[in-house]
Amino acid sequence: MTMEESGRQGLAVPSGRLARVASLGGAVGGIAADMAARGLGQAVRGQRPRLRDLMLTPGNVGRLTDELARMRGAAMKMGQLLSMDAGDLLPPELAEVMARLRSDAAPMPPKQLKAVLTAAWGEGWIRRFRSFRTTPIAAASIGQVHRAVTKDGEVLAIKVQYPGVRASIGSDVDNVGTLLRLSGLMPEGVDPAPFLAEAKRQLHDEADYAQEAAQLGRFGALMAGVEGFVVPRLEPSLSTRDVLAMSFEPGVAVETLVAEPQALRDWVAARLLGLCFREIFGFGLVQTDPNFANYRYDAARDSIVLLDFGAARAVPEPLVAALRGIMRAAMADDRPSMRQAAVEVGFIGAETAEPHAAGVVEMIAMGAAPFRVSGVFDFGADPLPDRMREAGTALALDRSFDHVPPMDILYLQRKLAGMYLLAARLRARVSLRPLIEPWLEA
Repeated sequence: MTMEESGRQGLAVPSGRLARVASLGGAVGGIAADMAARGLGQAVRGQRPRLRDLMLTPGNVGRLTDELARMRGAAMKMGQLLSMDAGDLLPPELAEVMARLRSDAAPMPPKQLKAVLTAAWGEGWIRRFRSFRTTPIAAASIGQVHRAVTKDGEVLAIKVQYPGVRASIGSDVDNVGTLLRLSGLMPEGVDPAPFLAEAKRQLHDEADYAQEAAQLGRFGALMAGVEGFVVPRLEPSLSTRDVLAMSFEPGVAVETLVAEPQALRDWVAARLLGLCFREIFGFGLVQTDPNFANYRYDAARDSIVLLDFGAARAVPEPLVAALRGIMRAAMADDRPSMRQAAVEVGFIGAETAEPHAAGVVEMIAMGAAPFRVSGVFDFGADPLPDRMREAGTALALDRSFDHVPPMDILYLQRKLAGMYLLAARLRARVSLRPLIEPWLEA
């Protein structure tokens, strides 16, 4: 057996709870001290300092990015969640930080990796493999993925969780929340509390690889026989709460298909949009993380590989039925019925002021526009995702609009918005009505 290594430098993950609190807390304290010094200097010169300007200096931005990337885990995931969910609400400087955090993190050093695997599999685990590549093929916020070949010649993808991630979720998220409140990074009127609370819940789910293994098995069974998709096969003998082993499925990231022929881009976007409707209305189980990295295209099998089921979420049947109603009304552009259905679903409250209710109904109608087109909708020519984001930002910044939809709704909205963004990235042309109509007949 061989241990394969390459030149990418590993970066140790702080694993103890106190070490992580001290690490991120130290960064927060350092940024706060820098802000205080700069603010005092400006005040002495008769200037009126702004928190945002004090925070977003090149030095502080670089310090924050480096620290979140080194921490990985909940601290880094918070940056990704805020980046995806808040969108243009974030200042450009912070958006740049979060964009860097969406890229691969630096991997663990081999010594730390081996310690994690020994804790999960016991001494002598290396003898179970013909080869094990210590340099990961992917490294992100919660864990990193390695390619390995068993003694029997089976090629596996093995996801290894960073040490200390699960135990430090609460303190990591609270530290990031402190940073947001301290610096005024979030625009006035945007309360980070819902982000923080939901981030803790989601991170606890995603950090439990035993739960993800169960969801992987469920999706594998549900997708059996669905043409054009591949779901990795779970390897239970090597899977624990901290390690998830599955079959290695080749493919390229879907966003790299932008230069491919139009027909392929259209096919990929249509298949993923169709899968979104199948998950909601057919399975009642949705993989709610629309990160493009979760979808890969395998040309040899002409199939889309589905990855990462840690964020899978069940959709209650009453909500499925209500969503059918709102989609029927939206496709008919029936505004009164859309408003009634929006109240039933939870997009708006029964007491929501008329201007806000009308704004929400308009956003629903805007999102359903592609379904009202009799032929293909050109995502490359129509800036629909941008228009929807602008409308959502306007509502979010209106401090008199304080209705927060149920989290189930927010996750489904995020999933569909992610599919729209991917279709726009691919400049795809898709006929959506035939994709959803069969699911609305139930």
